[in-house]
This record gives sequence, C-alpha cells and structure tokens, in this order.
Amino acid sequence: MPSRRSSVALAVFVVLAALVVVARWLNVRHNATEESADSVVVSVTNGGDHGPGTLREALFIVATAPTRARILVRTPRISLDTPLPPLVNPNGISIAPEGAGTVELDAHALKSGPVFDVAGPNTSITGLLVRRCPGAGILLRAPRFKLQTSAVESCDVGVDVAENAREVLLERNRFQRNRVGIRFAASSSGTTVTGNDFKENRDAGLWAVRSDPDTGNSSISVRENQFSANHTDIVAGNVNVLIERNVLAGAQDASIHIVGNGAIVRGNRVSGGPSMGIIAENARGAIIENNELDGLSAYGVMVRGSSNTLVRANRVHNSGYGLAFVLGEAASPSTAVDNTIIEPKFNGIDVIGDSPILRRNQVLHPHALALHVEDFTEPDGKRVLGQPLLDGNSFASATHLSTQNFGKRPR
Repeated sequence: MPSRRSSVALAVFVVLAALVVVARWLNVRHNATEESADSVVVSVTNGGDHGPGTLREALFIVATAPTRARILVRTPRISLDTPLPPLVNPNGISIAPEGAGTVELDAHALKSGPVFDVAGPNTSITGLLVRRCPGAGILLRAPRFKLQTSAVESCDVGVDVAENAREVLLERNRFQRNRVGIRFAASSSGTTVTGNDFKENRDAGLWAVRSDPDTGNSSISVRENQFSANHTDIVAGNVNVLIERNVLAGAQDASIHIVGNGAIVRGNRVSGGPSMGIIAENARGAIIENNELDGLSAYGVMVRGSSNTLVRANRVHNSGYGLAFVLGEAASPSTAVDNTIIEPKFNGIDVIGDSPILRRNQVLHPHALALHVEDFTEPDGKRVLGQPLLDGNSFASATHLSTQNFGKRPR
C-alpha cells in the first residue's frame, strides 16, 4: 500500500512539473497567438537580462519568424548584463513600448559591444531610452532602418552606421552626453537625420568621416536638428552630406567642420560659441550658403587650405570676425559672394596667404578693419602672397582696409 501511494505521488509530481514547463513555454510564446496575416507579435514582460519574457528571449523568437515580427515591451525598465543577440530577421523587426511611454534599457554592466546589433533589413525601434553603454547604443549594418522618438545617453556612440547601410531614417531622437551622437562610415543613399536633439556630446554630435573621398552620388541629409553644447556639432570629412536648416548653439570648438569633398552647408542658424562657426579645411568644391551666424568669439566662416569653395549669401553679425581665407590654392580659388557682415568686434574679412574672389560682399560697422590682407611666410622662408580679387564689395571706407597689401595686387 505505501508503495502504491508513492507511485501515485510520483506520477502527480511528474504531471505538475510538466504543467510548469508548459506554462513557462506558453508564457514566452503566448503572443504568437496574436499573429496576424503579416506579422508575429511577441511581448516583453520581464525586465531582467535572461529568462522567459525578456527582451533576449523575444529576439531569439523573432529571429526565426517566417514573417515580419513585432516586439511589444510591456515593462518600463530593462537591465542588461550580457550582449543581446543580433537582429537578423530578413522580413523585418519592430521594437516599441506598449502604449505611449518610454522604456529604459540600462547597459552599464555590458563589458563591450553594442546594445542593439542590427544585422537584418527593415528594422525599426521606437520609444526606447538606451543608457550607459560602453560601446554603441545601436550598431547598424543593414539597410532600411528607422529610429524614432528614442534616446541614447552616456554611451560611446549613439548610432554607429556602417558603410553598407542605406535608406536610414533617424527622426525625433535625443543624443545626449555620448562621445559621438551619430557616426557614419560613408555616404548612405536615401538617409535622413531630421528633428533630432544633440546635446553635450563630448567629441561630436554627428560625425561622418572617411579617409578617402566618397566617389558615389548619394548623400546624407542632415536637416532641422537642434545642436547644443557639444564639443563640435557636425564633422563631415570626405562624405557627401547636405547640412541644412539646423539650429546649432554653444559649440566648444566649432559648430560645423568640413574636410575634403562632398559637403553642402545651407540655411543653418549658428549661435554663441567660444570658437568658430563653420570651418572648411582642405575642402574641395564645398558650398556654404545662406547661413546666419551670430555671437561667435572667433570667425563666422573660415576657409583654410581649400579650393573651389563657394561662400555665398551668409549673414554674420555680432561676432569676433566675419570671414577668413587662409592658404588656399591660387589655381582653384575659393569665392565669397553676396555675404553680409555686420559689426564684427575685429576684422570683417581676413585674407592670409590666399587669393580668393571677393565679390559684392558688405562689411558694415567693423570695430577694426573691413578687409585685412597679408602675406604668409612659410618656415623655409618662402612667401605666399595674399592677393584677393575684389569686385563690387561695399566696405565702410578706404580707411577701413588694411594697407599692408591692399592697393598693390587686389583688383
């Protein structure tokens, strides 16, 4: 009799254990019953690093989904201890909180690597706050990605965009206190960065730099963003970038620094910084036009070591200096046309060892010189002449022109 009771008890225990296992499996998979004709929906209900209902388990489930998959996050906070699996579903994955709130992902315990490794196309992330990651918040190495109404704070790089990414939309996000907010390895066709807020990033808000000139025709559109208190707001080097209608304020080094080929800087508002507004350094064929710059300690626009760069219809006021042209290529001179400089604290236009074309520019109420021209002596003693071509400019009076070189070569 005792033996029979023991057998019954053992059988009951086995059945109960099986029910627990099945219940856990159903808890992880229950939202698969929410499948529609074109998507699989998985819920995240556990804010831990691993186990049933976690983001990690959801990513494993959607990796093999036969259709597009949605991950709904139903917990307000997620703590990560180890790297998440890559997002690889070729049909696409969307990750978003349930409802209108924001979900925080704390990644401070990660040793390295990105929080999200987006390796599959058609991925979208909405409404997440990624914080304190030692690497990238998002590593993007696939096409057709969207990041909207999210934030990346206190990470090395907010979004790191690899060379093969294209058709990327980064919209209405916040990038704050990272080393770099967004970093591009190359031009990216069909890519737009718009309506974002970049604040207090240690190296740059947006960084798009490659060693060799980008020979493609595609460009990154950076428009209608807010930049404030970054070291440098935008750095663009040998990457095709259209920078337009942004508001940039309080940069510590420069608001926009362009190097090499491929940059158009148009219609931006640059205000109040301890250094430069826009720097074109060793630039080739850059266009800087219709920008308003004010309250800068140094130059509104500086063109240095550059060729065939157009500075047109910019407005510089209440800054240390207006424009500067330094050591450009005489065979392919840069041009400043139709710019207006009002009340610089020092000189309106400086030309040092360069031969730019200055046409129809106005310098009004300079505190020092409207135009200052001087030669540059290289370390080997070679003299590089400052000799701009002047055509139809409006300066306060002849007494406001530097007499060091003016009158001998400019015309």
